[in-house]
Amino acid sequence: MTEGHLPVMAEEVISMLAPAPGSLQIDATLGGGGHAERILEASDPDGRLLGLDADGAAIARVRARLGPRFGERLSLRQANFRQLADVGPAAGFGAVDGCLFDLGLSSFQLADADRGFGIRTGGPLDMRFDAGRGVPAAELLASLDAAELTALFRKYGEEPFAGRIARAIVEARRVAPIRTAEELAALIERVAPGRAPGRRRVHPATRVFQALRIAVNEELEALESGLAAALDLLRPGGRLVVLSYHSLEDRIVKRFFQAERRGCTCPPEVPVCVCGRAPRLRLVVGKGLVPGAAEITANPRARSARLRAAERLAA
Repeated sequence: MTEGHLPVMAEEVISMLAPAPGSLQIDATLGGGGHAERILEASDPDGRLLGLDADGAAIARVRARLGPRFGERLSLRQANFRQLADVGPAAGFGAVDGCLFDLGLSSFQLADADRGFGIRTGGPLDMRFDAGRGVPAAELLASLDAAELTALFRKYGEEPFAGRIARAIVEARRVAPIRTAEELAALIERVAPGRAPGRRRVHPATRVFQALRIAVNEELEALESGLAAALDLLRPGGRLVVLSYHSLEDRIVKRFFQAERRGCTCPPEVPVCVCGRAPRLRLVVGKGLVPGAAEITANPRARSARLRAAERLAA
């Protein structure tokens, strides 16, 4: 068991990936290493795994915990999965049997008081997975005008009170910059209505925090690049498994799977296919899997997860 971190839908992930001895697998979002550990156990004695994470702290933690046990079977690289097309082959994973994307934040990131990912953990509003790349969230809050903030919260957070929250941020920063997660969360709590009675209790700042994190890390663009790269690296019969946690991510995954399952991109009015694109994926599960009640009780962070899986067809 990974200390402090429960991998989401671990049994289903292993069932869908079906890692076998001697296989090559990629965990494109290493996080706490819980899925990586199970993949290596399932592919014992000689399956190998490449673990990627943009967060150097995650790489160091997993190396210390799993390195002594799995040795050369485990390769680790600090990289965003948008770099998968280059990082995979360079690490000896140019043709693989499985690739996993778990798009959630790890418990370690949420608990890190220096990063500002968690609403309740506080800390400076940074939110970058890789502290050496991109613009911190506090900088976005300080530099975007009300219309730009409104658009960001709507697009990436699907926040119904985006305009009201954006105007409050602009008003507040005239007095003092918003520098910490607690300051932002408290401001949103003051101006955004609470949940309707009987609805699941979610902090009113949740969608804004999601929106900022997605924008800071360019997550949706990275996901599209990462999925395309993973598909190119998969051998025929290889599996692509994705865990997403909100509708924006899931929509990208679903559309990607649908497009690669269909293949042909010719418009409907063209009587015969002229693009020559053959289907490259078949779905392993139709509508995606969600966690059971027992898992949600044991690990509430799993509640919004959806797992989709597809298999690479012969080129």
